[in-house]
Amino acid sequence: MLTEFARDLLDRNAFLVLCTLNPDGSPQSSVVWAKRDRDTVLFSTILGRRKTRNIQRDPRVSACFYDRDDPYRYVEVRGTVSMTTEGGPALIQELSRRYESKPFQESNADNVRVVCRLTPSRVVER
Repeated sequence: MLTEFARDLLDRNAFLVLCTLNPDGSPQSSVVWAKRDRDTVLFSTILGRRKTRNIQRDPRVSACFYDRDDPYRYVEVRGTVSMTTEGGPALIQELSRRYESKPFQESNADNVRVVCRLTPSRVVER
């Protein structure tokens, strides 16, 4: 389960650094917008991107986000990600309104948006 501090950070639109595993085992990191759905973390991405291909091959990830007022306070969430195309366009619009206060403009009309749901197996708070 997410800690109270983790829930608070996500509710305050903390930026999340997502780390996936490349085929050779090396890490790949991306900064993403995120929100929570109870005790899971939701973010959006596009099918075909490196992080998406990595998650399809190995759903284990690590995500780190911190308190903007005190960057030495942070949360790491380790777990697995499931993906679905259902709700993908709606989620990126919601996140864009939350983080940038404006609608999201997709760079390519052919992009297939997915909802990624990170289910925690371990939560570390510092």
